[in-house]
Amino acid sequence: MLITGASGFVGRHLAEYLRRRGFEVAGADIAPGADVQVDVTDFNSVLKVFEQASPSYVVHLAAVADIAEALKNPHRCFSVNVAGSLNVLEAARLRGLERVVVFSSANYYGAPEKVPVSETTPPSPRTVYDYSKVALENVVWSYRKNHGLPVVVLRPWKAFGEYEPVVKMVPRFITACLENKPIPLYNGGADVTDPYHVENLCYAVELCLTCEKAVGEAFNVGTGGSVSVKQLAEKIRQMTGSSSELQMLPPRTPAESTPMVSVPSIEKIRKTTGYMPVVSLEEGLRRVIDYLSRKMKG
Repeated sequence: MLITGASGFVGRHLAEYLRRRGFEVAGADIAPGADVQVDVTDFNSVLKVFEQASPSYVVHLAAVADIAEALKNPHRCFSVNVAGSLNVLEAARLRGLERVVVFSSANYYGAPEKVPVSETTPPSPRTVYDYSKVALENVVWSYRKNHGLPVVVLRPWKAFGEYEPVVKMVPRFITACLENKPIPLYNGGADVTDPYHVENLCYAVELCLTCEKAVGEAFNVGTGGSVSVKQLAEKIRQMTGSSSELQMLPPRTPAESTPMVSVPSIEKIRKTTGYMPVVSLEEGLRRVIDYLSRKMKG
């Protein structure tokens, strides 16, 4: 098993999870410390890694995933997210891999007009990052159609968990509550999404690696639940027993004045692979609260 982007938040969890499940895992990343250091935009380096590791499966996570960074440097975003993915797919084709699981994003759909969002909902990208994921999927499907590559595409909603950068929503809220500091809620925290612990996403990946019916399909990954940002902050405040103030602030931009409501249907992945969430929202939050509490105590 080869995981690209293995040093990232999801990659670290996925490597640990799959090793526990009996997979032999090699992690590849541009960052030092990975089992194999590689820049996915360099095809010869990618092919060399595939030849040396000789994997049967690859999970392709490597990406520029920061929306602000993608906007600031769109060339880098498309170079990594599209051309880098093309390199991984071509190496997988040349090496005859048994399964290629590629991470797209819920951002593929942009701001959906109606929820829950099914996989047949057409793409409606807004940011540079969103467009890169739409382009990535087109490359994936070209390899499926023209070369018969055994691909599966995942469109994950808001995964959270241990190791996530503290600037992200869930660890930011938890850290503020543990320090009894205010939690700023732009647009009053009216946005609605489907946050879930990353172990659910790891389980979905495992199923897509082992289920034959998953090949050639795209799947939403989440729980099918819906929670507003304000409700999430309130839940974290209650679970931590914090006195943090919820600061109800205006939207940061006029475009954000209309709340973003994005909730997935998970019927397709449930019916195809048998997927159901394995970690509840409360249990997932408890794990991260405990993790960050220990980390803050040193």
